[in-house]
Amino acid sequence: MKKCLRLSGGVLLVTVLLGCARQPAGREAPPSEPSARAAPTAPTGERLTVAMIPKLKGIDYFNACEEGAKEAAAELGTIELIYEGPTEAKEEKQNELIDGFIAQGVDVIAIAANDPMAVAPYLKRAREAGIHVITWDADADPEKSGREFFVNQAPPEAIARTLIDVLAKEAGEDAPIAIISSTATAPNQTEWLRHMRPYMKEAYPQMKEVAFKTPGEDMQEAFRQTQDVLKAHPEVRGIIGLSSVAFPGAADAVRQGGKSGQVAVTGLSTPKNMREFVHDGTVKTVVLWNPVELGYLTIYVAHAVAEGTLKPGDTSIEAGRLGAKEVKGDQVLLGPPMLFTRENIDQYDF
Repeated sequence: MKKCLRLSGGVLLVTVLLGCARQPAGREAPPSEPSARAAPTAPTGERLTVAMIPKLKGIDYFNACEEGAKEAAAELGTIELIYEGPTEAKEEKQNELIDGFIAQGVDVIAIAANDPMAVAPYLKRAREAGIHVITWDADADPEKSGREFFVNQAPPEAIARTLIDVLAKEAGEDAPIAIISSTATAPNQTEWLRHMRPYMKEAYPQMKEVAFKTPGEDMQEAFRQTQDVLKAHPEVRGIIGLSSVAFPGAADAVRQGGKSGQVAVTGLSTPKNMREFVHDGTVKTVVLWNPVELGYLTIYVAHAVAEGTLKPGDTSIEAGRLGAKEVKGDQVLLGPPMLFTRENIDQYDF
């Protein structure tokens, strides 16, 4: 596979050079597009090496994604899966991994981007080296990265509306609220916020955001910054945690501050992270999707892109036990968000 890729690149280079030599005097050949240099299609049935890069390795959410990815790779039978991510949620760590996978000559890179712009030139370099690139969980800049598809956990509008609706129900439609995110550049949080704020003004005009914090992917910092919010804004009646570590950090600050039942806390995290807070009454509703299924779907998309069975313009993809999943433009959609409450949270072990 890797020798074939290098040979194809060499043949293409010779073709381009010969084409340039035939240009009439005084005219330059038009620049080749990255996609034209990076369109290898693996022959059906050959083994494929897929490098899957999470935002952060070792936390429950991305461990669940890895579980699903391994399940799909085993089902397909032709996937060699490398699941490797940074131990700090920093874009430069992801960029180093991408460079390493380019040097290895993997067939597909699938990445959950920590920063959509910072990672883009590295992904473009991978595409130019003949490697397929998809994103999952958090997108990279589509044009600057050249990525082919984004495996989206749920439509951002649906996530945004669900979070605001849950908080309005639990804290009141006129509640002063705070939002605890991760980093200011995190692409998924940025996209959710882009829909949350207008929807809040439209659906609940008396609801007011009084504080917004970006503690990074650090639970202790989310805890500390939520404590600061509660001290600075004692009127707060609702908090949304926008990442799998921000939500439990915020919930713990509410609980330790003696405000369980007084300040509603909802957000996005795993059932395992939030189970204790749901059972003690600090949290009533956890909003998420199934990260095991997100990892599973990502591998099916990686396989289909490399095999050439998923192309621009397609409207669906068959993904093993998940069945047909919608393809909307350059996004593959897992489905609507799920709600975890005291009644069902113990049924999920991720």
